[in-house]
Amino acid sequence: MTGDPTDPELACPIAPVVDIVFSRWTTPILWTLHARGRQRFGELERAITNITPKVLTQRLRQLERDGLVVRTYHPEVPPRVEYEISELGLSLAPLFAHLSEWATGNLPKVARAREGYDRRT
Repeated sequence: MTGDPTDPELACPIAPVVDIVFSRWTTPILWTLHARGRQRFGELERAITNITPKVLTQRLRQLERDGLVVRTYHPEVPPRVEYEISELGLSLAPLFAHLSEWATGNLPKVARAREGYDRRT
């Protein structure tokens, strides 16, 4: 690898992946599409609580641009748009499964560590 060795993306080759996959709303969108299959915008909006329509639109566009989500437009009256996870997005499933296992086993430990830290400060 060439370039500045102090560049965080060169020092940590997964940094670009983290930027793509683990932004605030990306993971819930991909998780929902993986778990529920093809969804219309309104279905996604209802499934992912607390996301605004503007942010959902922005994230879906970025995910489509990154190749993780496929948008299908149906020229009907009224028009219908559906979103589904792409093959590339599905390739993240093992990563999500490992993270889910890690969360189940370790988030209680993180909570205890935070409590201990907060008591000291």
